[in-house]
Amino acid sequence: MKLKKIKKIFVFSIMLLVGMTTVGMLNSCKKDKTNKDETIQDEPQKEVYVDLGLPSGTKWKSENETNSSSGDDFFTYDEAVAKFGDNLPTKLQAEELKNNCNWDFQNGVCKVTGTNGKYIILPASGFRYDGVVDYVGSFGYFWTSTPEDALNAYEFHFSSYGKEVFYSARANGFSVRLVQK
Repeated sequence: MKLKKIKKIFVFSIMLLVGMTTVGMLNSCKKDKTNKDETIQDEPQKEVYVDLGLPSGTKWKSENETNSSSGDDFFTYDEAVAKFGDNLPTKLQAEELKNNCNWDFQNGVCKVTGTNGKYIILPASGFRYDGVVDYVGSFGYFWTSTPEDALNAYEFHFSSYGKEVFYSARANGFSVRLVQK
């Protein structure tokens, strides 16, 4: 049992290390060079699903889903798939968002602006691992519907270091942002 927990911590540490060491290769979230203290304003969205002008036509929901059963608004992969099914983004849709939008990370949120100038706000809500919520304000993790294997599934995450689509343990608690075609 203790070896299994050590293995989970090791895998998670490697995941964070990979994310941090690929900073140079990632198209990092840009900070405003003119006024570093300027906060991204989370203006009310008029649209429930926002068309960001992506090539696939995928629209992204303007808010995260809530999880009243966990009390922390995080979902395991299996919970997210069971509750939201086809409304979860696929790995390809997450990569499209990553590669086709401008990501501006400031003060715990990332403003993701599409090619048409419309945007969504993704909070750096952190994640839940082994019952503990951590990295709030520093990292944002979101599930996709794409499994990697029996123990892992793809997610997309961002921080001031950059953004990436990668896989994580299905037992982790991540945020959920839905899509619509």
